[in-house]
Amino acid sequence: MPAKPEPQHNHLLAALSPDVQSRLFPYLELVPLPLRALLYESRRPMRHVYFPTDSIVSLQYMMENGASTAISVVGNEGLLGITLFLGGESTPSRSMVQSAGFAYRLPRLQVKQEFNRHGQLLMLMLRYTQALITQISQTAVCNRQHSIDQQLCRWLLLSMDRLSHNHLTMTQDFISNMLGVRRESVTQAALNLQQRGVISYSRGLIKVLDRPKLETLSCECYSVVKKETDLLLDYLPQRHVITNPDTIPTATLPTL
Repeated sequence: MPAKPEPQHNHLLAALSPDVQSRLFPYLELVPLPLRALLYESRRPMRHVYFPTDSIVSLQYMMENGASTAISVVGNEGLLGITLFLGGESTPSRSMVQSAGFAYRLPRLQVKQEFNRHGQLLMLMLRYTQALITQISQTAVCNRQHSIDQQLCRWLLLSMDRLSHNHLTMTQDFISNMLGVRRESVTQAALNLQQRGVISYSRGLIKVLDRPKLETLSCECYSVVKKETDLLLDYLPQRHVITNPDTIPTATLPTL
């Protein structure tokens, strides 16, 4: 029987000092997150913040016609519910579990009380929010500028970064819903990756066989998000942390 996830399996919670943990951990509640479960619905009151331990949740924007597109993914690097500590009580997007597992949830009262101490939790949450904004912004660019094959590679890499294994249980219908594209396009993109020996796909199970090649086939959007995440979330383990921001390549704009 799998061991019960601990709060420290979420890297943001693990990065908190013992003092902050002693104030928050007694209020944490472990909850299972089955595939496709909805944590937040659009415009509904938010009562908890969720800290995934071994699950992945996608933030999706719903159109009036029922179509949806994932705008970001959240796993054990952070939390769901940034709206609560930014001053809102609801969000225009919805949150759906894309990889089943567990999360610890914290009532909004305890989140706000600790956030208003202007201490460590505030700083970690703001840095995480900046990393999340980068991911959302880059997703918008990627969906407009890059091929379905590249989008699928980016999405697989972001998912793998938030898991301790190399496989996802997911149907092509679900992937097409996440990317906001036709199922046939996802089928062809997955077939292309399988023929290159990058992934194997069978009965809803995707296994990443060659991660370096997957990174090569992905567009620049993944590396942009990863660099910003590594720079801001220096508490994450097993990552190449950028200690000197001056080493990040930049472009010189012409003088007007």
